[in-house]
Amino acid sequence: MTLFATLIANPSRPAITDAVLAETRRVLATDHQPRILHGEVAAELLVPAEPDEAAALTERLRHALQGEPIDVAVLEGGPHRRRRLFLADMDSTMIEQECIDELADLVGIKPQVAAITERAMRGEIAFEPALRERVGLLKGLSVDVIDGLIRDRIRLTPGGRTLIATMRAHGAHTCLVSGGFTLFTGPIGAMLGFEETRANTLDVADGHLTGRVVEPIVGAEAKRATLIEWRQRLGLAEADTLAVGDGANDLPMLGEAGLGIAFRAKPKVAAAARVRIEHGDLTALLYLQGYSAAEFVG
Repeated sequence: MTLFATLIANPSRPAITDAVLAETRRVLATDHQPRILHGEVAAELLVPAEPDEAAALTERLRHALQGEPIDVAVLEGGPHRRRRLFLADMDSTMIEQECIDELADLVGIKPQVAAITERAMRGEIAFEPALRERVGLLKGLSVDVIDGLIRDRIRLTPGGRTLIATMRAHGAHTCLVSGGFTLFTGPIGAMLGFEETRANTLDVADGHLTGRVVEPIVGAEAKRATLIEWRQRLGLAEADTLAVGDGANDLPMLGEAGLGIAFRAKPKVAAAARVRIEHGDLTALLYLQGYSAAEFVG
């Protein structure tokens, strides 16, 4: 059988040189010439190996190229390589911020809330009580601040719009599923081009947050259940599904997906996910599916 070894650098820091490709061929013992997906930003090579060798080959290549700003993955090809269902986390994945931390900053308690967020995303404390605690600290905040916060503080992660537009153009269903809040996922999901968004609902009275989250909370198991729901609804195989996230509450979703990707993730998540992206932007997820930059949309 043939596997695909994909090498990805950040577009702002091209690093896949001829020397890197030569070393990759040597380490993976392949005579195949590389397919250049985008200049010195992304390339892939065919590797004569079996699927159960993929993880070991990935680690061998990662070790050989350590010190280089390059992400690597060795994965199967076949008819399911281009995924037909994509689920993504929002905070610190599709956007660069944590929305709840930015809300907390408006009332002067960002360090306190951000510390709880970090512990929850690392899996050190349970997500649901941590969310209730943080939302409780925001009681009384006007919802009128949210549009301005999205406009002035939230930054889309580079490559996100292209990722969604390209996958949708090739027939994939896309869903933004977040442990954050619908007040953010609605407009941000639309900005990114997602077909559907799911998130928690903040309780509001007289235009102000009450300090409560409407139950049930969209946490780790809800994310996983959403993937299963859409996979069954669309009649897809597990191998047709792709998910990306960075926090501990993403782990069940990443594990359920045919390909789960840890994007600039917390250590626990990076260690558990099949693929981790630490250098590339979100277009890395397209290269992993065999897309070249010439095929990108948007």
